[in-house]
Amino acid sequence: MRCWPASSVGVVGGVPVPRLRSRVGVLLLPLLIVLTACSAGPSQRPPVAYRDGEQQVAPAPQPPKPAPVPELGPPGSDRLAWQDCAGATQEALGSPLDPALRVQCAQLLTDLDPPGFPTQGTAQLSLLSAGTGSVPLVVVNDAGGQPGTLFAAELATRMSPEMLATYRIIGMDRRGTGQSDPADCVPSADRSALVGFDPKATDRASLDRLLESVRSSSQECLLDLDDRLPAYDTWRTAADLEELRRELQVPKLHALGRGEGSRVLTTYSERYPATVGRMVLDGAPDPQLDARGRGEAQAQAAENSFDAFSTDCAARPDCPLGPDPRRTVLDLVERTRTAPLETPEAQVTAGALVRGMKLGLSDRDRWPELANALAAADRGDGAPMARIVAPLSRGSGTFPPRIDAELITTCNDTTLRIPPERTADIAADWVEKFPLFGGVSAQYLLWCGQWPVPQQPLPSPRAPGLPPIPVVSTAHDPLVPALSSRHMAEQLPSGVVLNWLGAGHGGVGRSECVTSAISRFFVNGEVPPEGTACPA
Repeated sequence: MRCWPASSVGVVGGVPVPRLRSRVGVLLLPLLIVLTACSAGPSQRPPVAYRDGEQQVAPAPQPPKPAPVPELGPPGSDRLAWQDCAGATQEALGSPLDPALRVQCAQLLTDLDPPGFPTQGTAQLSLLSAGTGSVPLVVVNDAGGQPGTLFAAELATRMSPEMLATYRIIGMDRRGTGQSDPADCVPSADRSALVGFDPKATDRASLDRLLESVRSSSQECLLDLDDRLPAYDTWRTAADLEELRRELQVPKLHALGRGEGSRVLTTYSERYPATVGRMVLDGAPDPQLDARGRGEAQAQAAENSFDAFSTDCAARPDCPLGPDPRRTVLDLVERTRTAPLETPEAQVTAGALVRGMKLGLSDRDRWPELANALAAADRGDGAPMARIVAPLSRGSGTFPPRIDAELITTCNDTTLRIPPERTADIAADWVEKFPLFGGVSAQYLLWCGQWPVPQQPLPSPRAPGLPPIPVVSTAHDPLVPALSSRHMAEQLPSGVVLNWLGAGHGGVGRSECVTSAISRFFVNGEVPPEGTACPA
């Protein structure tokens, strides 16, 4: 029952009447309140109507049902100029490709669309297609992770023959990453400072030194990129996917997003709901958390992942980190805070060690390599860890350092700005709670402090009437907590959780069970049962 403004009317028997202002009115007021049972919020009872004197209860409104799984649709007449690039791709991956796997590359030209200047500029994006199928399946990776082209090529090597016969897996280097107008604007000294900064620093004086590198980086990137700078974000990457769909000339966009790349797909679903095809989110950040909440959740996730890594190593008779790997690594990080390891490639500081560990933990297949690299560092040889962390600070092959695009995209997507004095308090709290990864997570909050605040936050994924969208939740993902992925599935009106009890960043292509379930969804339209659990 509705509450009317107190100054204008009262309610008796559901009928609004002028409010009495006499003593009688004052005496009757408590009785009127009791009679009307007017609540502070909306009634949860179903609406009541009367017809021919009979009371009828209208049915409660039901949320819209998910749309059916979209058809694969026609292959379309591709307008992109694809060329063979198997040799260069194999060299970049550092591992051989199946000669039967067709690998081609192309370029996509899209509108730059900088804020305030929507008609100015263009962006050139690199594409890679792997597979012989006729239907495009676009994959999107994290802005700070492996470039999308290599992500697609590597994923193709782990997919079933049925998937590769049905789809062409197409990866796109997101703006500023890989070969897509790469963002290479952070000065080398500042890049080393960002990657290698002391992960245990909690005092204001130390963090002020990091702030100087952050300020220098933002100034240089602004000078180098000018009005292109704010156009490197998730909102415009979603528009890039729509332009790619149009160039591929297909009615629906079938896609897979890993990690933060999942936010590109949920943003796409909000902007272009009519063209959403079969989509999968492989580890998705919690859309309801702000930057601070995500940072704390990620620190906890990384600690949990390291515990799984430590348990796995200690269970092996030849574990190079001894019976207590966590203790060994904590001691190593503490020593390198004051005595970095010198290598021909780069200095390996405590911060570089921690960031290298997050990279190594992201791929379960690389855990033995990570354990051996940490053991070598414990003996004074930092070269193996320097190679692991190199993609962040020095790049690899023809690909630029990843940290530049990660910095720009993260800060363009984040509206929260935390003052430096508050960051020191947060760092102290998180270092105590999360001894290995808390400090590094807190430093991310400082990165964006000097960055222009974006004009609008990313939209919440709430578009009604979408088809079912499976969301893979990985138990020990160092970058995306399992709970965050489940929250994303709950937020999506048509989200379906698929749990993997394993470890690493993303389950598709890593877990046979997850990969099979997702393949059946993409190929046959078979939606995994809600809450399906795949073993580690």
